[in-house]
Amino acid sequence: MKKRLSTILAGASIAALALTGCGQGSPSGTASTDTAAAGGSESGGLTKVVVGVLPIAPSVAMKYGIDEGIFEKHGLDVELTTSSAGAAMLPAVSTGDLNFAVGNPLSVLTAVDKGLQMKIVSGYSNSKATGDDINGVVARADSGIKTFADLSGKTTSVNALKTQGDLTIMESAAIDGGDPSALKFSEMPFPDMEAQLERKNMDAVWLPEPFLSKALANPENKLIGYPNQKAIPGLPTMVSFTSGKFAEEKPEVVADFKAAMTETLAAAEADQAGAKALLPAFMKMDAKVAENLKMETWDGAVPAEQLTKLAELAAKHTFLSKAPDIAALTVK
Repeated sequence: MKKRLSTILAGASIAALALTGCGQGSPSGTASTDTAAAGGSESGGLTKVVVGVLPIAPSVAMKYGIDEGIFEKHGLDVELTTSSAGAAMLPAVSTGDLNFAVGNPLSVLTAVDKGLQMKIVSGYSNSKATGDDINGVVARADSGIKTFADLSGKTTSVNALKTQGDLTIMESAAIDGGDPSALKFSEMPFPDMEAQLERKNMDAVWLPEPFLSKALANPENKLIGYPNQKAIPGLPTMVSFTSGKFAEEKPEVVADFKAAMTETLAAAEADQAGAKALLPAFMKMDAKVAENLKMETWDGAVPAEQLTKLAELAAKHTFLSKAPDIAALTVK
């Protein structure tokens, strides 16, 4: 099995390690047209596919599946290529530069809303339905902010606008009896957020792990809540997807990829220690950070109920013009 890991960012900062639900930036790190055009071709009895991933910790499950020979077992020779943002992978998938990609489902729904033909192939990772979640909103302990509703009229930092961060915070504020339209958001890199909160340049910040645990270790900060969990328990943070054209032209390859993803994610979830052991090389991550990193739940099943709720929320808060039919977007 060829284990080519194209353009994994050798200098990726710890910000990338926990970045989930991103949808910003320009195309970066995508495979060349010549390389991706080989999708569906036979090489040594295997079908080569080019898969786009984000340079974030949960993407390591793909490397785990490659190393364990799961993709090879399903007849696939997988080449990974990275992009700095999920939204950047969508046009590459649409044009065929990538055969598949793994990214945030809201970006996929937004692309469909704008007319791109996309198909969800499998689930990938989900936030925690109960207990400690993998991202949360933090404010200063003396801020007077106690609930999401208290964020009305105040500014909360998120890593990217019009994605799952601000959407789930708006819905959480509505659930708590606040006016979601009165919330303000500022785009900021995760590593800068805690310092800006300390300086009171921000009223609250939306942080994923490991930044969340670090911020909450300071007694002057407090957790307001977990917006993913409040808005949609078990919210999917990533799914795998392909273009409608590729799904139509290569249904056997798509079926093999779906089966391989399902097996890979179940195996990685059952062996999180083994998967996280790959992070130091995969992400250039400190071994101790990797060992203690709180991870999302890996699951290849398409979370249709949660995706439908996500689409409805995105339409409700005008992130989308209308909620698409998730069943129609999903490869059977």
